[in-house]
Amino acid sequence: MTNNDVRVLLVDDLRSFVDGRRAEVARTSGAATELLARYRDQRLDELWLDHDLGEDDTIWPVVEMLERAAFDGRPFDIGIVHIHSANPAGVAKMAQALRRWDYPVVIATGSAEVGYAP
Repeated sequence: MTNNDVRVLLVDDLRSFVDGRRAEVARTSGAATELLARYRDQRLDELWLDHDLGEDDTIWPVVEMLERAAFDGRPFDIGIVHIHSANPAGVAKMAQALRRWDYPVVIATGSAEVGYAP
């Protein structure tokens, strides 16, 4: 698989990948669930999740979508879920919820890969 074949989805209201890597970006939970639905029957190599998505929006609709799919016996095919939120309580709850359904989770708080665009 070449670098162009890697499927990456970043859910964050403000940050992007600092190295400019190819990724689909969702800035709201609604946009994220729409993008995730497009990958329902495909492999998603990396899913990067922030907890707080601005105003009253959070990642929970996305987490609930992933949980519901796993509960129904059809979990999303995700290589790795990176939780890069700076919200410690949110990180812990997200990781617990997703790991419960056997999604491969890595805590990436403070990751240098995700940052604010200049």
